[in-house]
Amino acid sequence: MSDFFSSLDVSSSALSAERLRMNVTSSNLANAQTTRTPEGGPYRRKDAVFEAKPFAEELAAQMDAPLHQVKVVDVISDPNPPKLVYQPDHADANADGYVAYPNVNTMEEMVNLINSSRTFEANVTVINTTRNMMHKALDIGRR
Repeated sequence: MSDFFSSLDVSSSALSAERLRMNVTSSNLANAQTTRTPEGGPYRRKDAVFEAKPFAEELAAQMDAPLHQVKVVDVISDPNPPKLVYQPDHADANADGYVAYPNVNTMEEMVNLINSSRTFEANVTVINTTRNMMHKALDIGRR
């Protein structure tokens, strides 16, 4: 039964991580045209950094490979420079007439969002399959 719960732990940690990744990606898309932030300058694209963290050491000792949970260890700003667009009439234009726009590529963010969504769905499927297997095991035990 602990194998079932380990599977649920791994998938639920991945769900949490992917949910945060979707939120970060949504924020990037929402701010793709933001040229002025409280920190100054244009919005800077953000990215979630994932890490596999071991858990259930006693179970891992019985298996050939250790199990890992997915954790978001940080949300970092993209170091790439902003896009400069010549718009001398814009309120945020510099002395040369260029406006610094966020370094957000809408197509890349959409691909990231689709990827997160599919990974989220895959983990929901794992959780549902594990739950169904647990129910079947309980049914077999009752007979």
